[in-house]
Amino acid sequence: MNQYELTVIFPLEEDLHKAGREQLLNDLGANGVEIEKTDELGDKDLAYEVKKRRRGKYALFTIKLAPEKQATLDRVFKLNENLLKYFFIRIR
Repeated sequence: MNQYELTVIFPLEEDLHKAGREQLLNDLGANGVEIEKTDELGDKDLAYEVKKRRRGKYALFTIKLAPEKQATLDRVFKLNENLLKYFFIRIR
């Protein structure tokens, strides 16, 4: 299992943020991901418009993940309408 930082941007609306976060945590759990640390980074401006939004709520997760599961999570996250953006960074 490799260690990754997963950065996620949620919509500002509280109901969409809650639904997106809940779905994200369910997806991570269903794929055997160990969440080591979670940091809420707050509301920030986006560099460019994403899904007609200029601001979002950022969250940073430090996770342990099997490398072959990253592609699976990528497909699953694309189906989550309440995620504006996400990206994985492998920690060495």
